[in-house]
Amino acid sequence: MHTPDDARSRMLRSAAERAVHFLNDDGAVNATVDAETLRNRFYVTLPAQGRQPEDVVDHLCSAAEGGLLRSNGGRFFAWVIGGTLPSALAADWLTAAWDQNAALYACSPAAAIVEEAAGAWLKELLALPQHATFAFVTGCQMAHVTCLAAARHALLAKHGWDVERNGLFGAPRVRVISSDRRHASIDRALRMLGFGSESLVLLEPDVDETLEPGAVEEALAFEPQTPKIVLLQAGDINTGAFDRFDRVIPIAKRYGAWVHVDGAFGLWAAASERYAHLTRGVDGADSWATDGHKWLNVPFDSGYAFVADAESHRAAMSIRAPYITAHAQARDQIDWNPEWSRRARGFATYAALLELGRDGVAATIDGSCAQVAGLVEQLERLPNVEVLWRPLLNQGLVRFLDPRPNASDGDHDNRTEDVIARVVDSGEGFFGATTWRGKRAMRISNVSAQTTDGDVRRVVEAFRAALTACELAPA
Repeated sequence: MHTPDDARSRMLRSAAERAVHFLNDDGAVNATVDAETLRNRFYVTLPAQGRQPEDVVDHLCSAAEGGLLRSNGGRFFAWVIGGTLPSALAADWLTAAWDQNAALYACSPAAAIVEEAAGAWLKELLALPQHATFAFVTGCQMAHVTCLAAARHALLAKHGWDVERNGLFGAPRVRVISSDRRHASIDRALRMLGFGSESLVLLEPDVDETLEPGAVEEALAFEPQTPKIVLLQAGDINTGAFDRFDRVIPIAKRYGAWVHVDGAFGLWAAASERYAHLTRGVDGADSWATDGHKWLNVPFDSGYAFVADAESHRAAMSIRAPYITAHAQARDQIDWNPEWSRRARGFATYAALLELGRDGVAATIDGSCAQVAGLVEQLERLPNVEVLWRPLLNQGLVRFLDPRPNASDGDHDNRTEDVIARVVDSGEGFFGATTWRGKRAMRISNVSAQTTDGDVRRVVEAFRAALTACELAPA
């Protein structure tokens, strides 16, 4: 159905005005309506005759009211979710309007070349080998899949097995060595790739939350002929801890293992002079995964995979068909990522990097880390607050203690959940709980360029009020 130009313009202007209103609203961070309310709004009868576009936008905004988190604002600390830079948001709007299929250079020359440029900038910022290949994917989940598919190809090829041709039936089994604190997206990537969760060899980290090199070597030495992948972390999800790349990676290389780094947020530390030491030796790995919607503060649908072995990366991903027009001089994105029809997500990344520059990326990292450290310090001054983990980077853990005599660990767990719930329900801040070393704790995360020192002070006052309310509540 053709939409007249003037009607389309009115509708898009209306949508833009509503978007700006949402971004400028400093109200509750949490959702303020429940699932049943949202169902009643969205579950309308599908009309036989369609509505006008402006009516559709009105309905969508009204139905979503109160059901959106302000996770792109300054008072969201629950999960590692960034805000959105102005240029990246504008570029994402333009990406939707341009509506390019970024599968091949032939489909959109600009979309292909902007990925080339942004990919080169990312490798420079993250101090990765310049010969590494890259893929722009939906997020770190698919970055893991892309990298580990390349690992699968390389390891099985060494054992004389063509996995792309023969599949996994009858293939040598691959063992995957990792921390028992790994992110769950690793497990799902291994399932998707046919390794299965039984392929995991899980090691308990040291007290500093990193893998002990001797334990990794012992795991590698067991069944030395079995192909192996070593999964290391640049930024543990609870503590932000970094494995000792400069010690572990050389050990893995001696045993012929592929080393993959989960750097969903932590890999960005390489861009900061203050925190780059945490990534020392990470460039010796074989593959790396990270997210753009974290410290780069671009909209969601942005993850990056990097692979040192270009041949294995391309062999795992590339596809050919008679109607695909390959380009001799330009990079066809379909050769490096698992998608066919795909969003031109390079535009938003390019815009964010151009807006921030090298110094701006570093300042964003340093600023949000300082804010987490300040928040932990200020919470520690409140009564019955225990700091379980002081930030190495941007992750802190605190616990709220039940002050009653002889309170049990279960009582402290309940008090922690209660305080978090009170702050979230207040709309003043959004935080989440985790279990760490058998205790319930509040995880404090921040990668948002939107967070200010005033936001930190505001959420501290919300915790002060929540703790007071807990003391006044009947036992």
